[in-house]
Amino acid sequence: MYKAISALKPSAFRPLQNSAANVTKVTPALIAARAKRTYTAMPSPLSAADLIKSNEQAPGKLFEFQAQLPKLPVPSLEETLPKYLSTVEPLLSAEEFAQTKRAVEEFAQSAQGKELQKRLEARAAEPGRTNWLEEWWTELSYMGYRDPVTPYVSYFYSYKDDKKRRKNTQRAAAIVRAAWEFRRQLATRELAPEMARTTPLCSYSYNYMFNATRVPKRPTDYEATYDLAQNEHFAVVRNNQFFIVQMVHNGQLLTAAEIESQLDRIVAEADSSAAVPVGVMTSDNRDLWADNYKLLRDAAPENAATLERLQSAAFLVCLDSSKPVTREEIHRVFWHGDGANRWFDKSLQFIVCDNGRAGFLGEHSSMDGTPTCRLNDYILDQTLNDKVDLGSSNVRADLAQPEPLRFVTPPPVVRAVDQAAERFAKVTGQHQLRVLQFEAFGKDELKRLGFSPDGFVQMAIQLGYYKLHGKNRATYEAAATRRFAHGRTETCRSVSNESVAFCRVFEDPAVSSSDKLAALQAAVRAHGAYAKACSEGKGVDRHLLGLRLLLRPGEEKPAIFKDPAYAASSHWNLSTSQLSSEHFEGWGFSEVVPDGYGIAYTIRRDAIIFHIAAMINDFGLNSDHLGQYIKEAAFEMRAVVLTEKLKQAASAPKL
Repeated sequence: MYKAISALKPSAFRPLQNSAANVTKVTPALIAARAKRTYTAMPSPLSAADLIKSNEQAPGKLFEFQAQLPKLPVPSLEETLPKYLSTVEPLLSAEEFAQTKRAVEEFAQSAQGKELQKRLEARAAEPGRTNWLEEWWTELSYMGYRDPVTPYVSYFYSYKDDKKRRKNTQRAAAIVRAAWEFRRQLATRELAPEMARTTPLCSYSYNYMFNATRVPKRPTDYEATYDLAQNEHFAVVRNNQFFIVQMVHNGQLLTAAEIESQLDRIVAEADSSAAVPVGVMTSDNRDLWADNYKLLRDAAPENAATLERLQSAAFLVCLDSSKPVTREEIHRVFWHGDGANRWFDKSLQFIVCDNGRAGFLGEHSSMDGTPTCRLNDYILDQTLNDKVDLGSSNVRADLAQPEPLRFVTPPPVVRAVDQAAERFAKVTGQHQLRVLQFEAFGKDELKRLGFSPDGFVQMAIQLGYYKLHGKNRATYEAAATRRFAHGRTETCRSVSNESVAFCRVFEDPAVSSSDKLAALQAAVRAHGAYAKACSEGKGVDRHLLGLRLLLRPGEEKPAIFKDPAYAASSHWNLSTSQLSSEHFEGWGFSEVVPDGYGIAYTIRRDAIIFHIAAMINDFGLNSDHLGQYIKEAAFEMRAVVLTEKLKQAASAPKL
């Protein structure tokens, strides 16, 4: 069974790729300039009618609770501002905190603060508006964000090995059959809604799962969705060449044997020919890709139809010729690959290597990780445990050949492809990666020791970072808000006064193990309390963002938003997230600031897997060293807990 506490990462302050010729060199001066970036209220590219999103869906189990879901709340200033102060205090000096406290108190008492709060409450109460944050968040974090989706936006899952299906096309066929059954349940609305214990979660994002794609456009991209009943095909890419496989033949679904046969045909054809790797253009800066998308589409009349066939596919199966072995090699393949044997805009990409290794790559813009974690956990449960219905082993003789998608690529398109490939190689080459497979213990033991597994791991990350860099810095953990209609995420700020005290205590050899345990317990409790508030829509980051975006042209920016602490406390030196499945060998994404780390982790029953990504630049980051220190921290924390438990057992009265 899968568990999804987090819902991926933030988007603000990612390292921008501004130049068509090269990637901007990241320097400390550049990061300081980025910290001063602000957003003002934005005119929406959508019409007023488009902004009124209905909460009603087609009938069926999937949406049975949808109309009953509450709206995302607008916290009061009295709730948010003290909480905000508590999150910035551990990051600031006493003098800096005093300045921030004055700015916050001024905002709380000001007419402007009350007016901005009134505007936000009015926006949330507008008739027909499902979620006050939705359009802003989609635009600022995703569709309007212009850096490449890979590696900066997309995320991946690495699958456990399937020892019964070593052949690449055989494993891919089983994955397709399982995915298609999930798709059928979604299409018929038989799929049950997700629940957080007894609380139903929003199912709206399932509309963007199958037969969906992001489409590049200046100044902001958009999501295209296609009717499932009218598009019963999936796409395949091998050796940079795209094909279409019809999933229904003479009214019957293809069996796994038939899918495997079609995939074998594709491999044979693609490996005996070559094509311009147009897919690499989807890895580019979004403005450049928008220009090249138009260039590709308009290069020949048939290219528009070819794009439509690819974009309307249920999903894309990437048959890679690579044979990754080490964990870092495997994660690299699923994170970004060679850039060419992909279409990074597709919502779902299933990747199968020539040695049978398999994984998934998700486009993040319209759907967070919890629904796709569920999808992939279902696929792996079905395939690894022999639950999937593979159908007959016979292959019908009259199956048509897979349909090749051939783009016309005149010289301007070829030049654009070559330039995109150069930029892709430079961007991915700027990244370092460590995969830490921590097999000493997992969630079962952590629960026996009396800890929230997520809280314990978050503190191990804090202590590991402290060991490496000598201080604590702003940390983002994504918290899902899908208990609300069209909810996505809130920021769980993992650094607290308690977590900083815990790190200092653990690094002090003079402190007793009992005091260390008390500090650890206090830090985990503080983290849990803040995470709970976030899941209830009562964090600080989204609320403050909404207030800031409602400033009107010509209005003075309040001191709270000009205060350096506001930017510094949301400059995520650690961007973290948990998505867990017993069937995953990890998952991952990138850092979100040039001087920070991206840490995705999976907590299994008996292991914890960390994907630690960072840039190679002048900031002195080291993913290998951070991984080692996180491991060291986890062992030290566990040792303290066990020491104190042994003391308690020894002092207990003997019967």
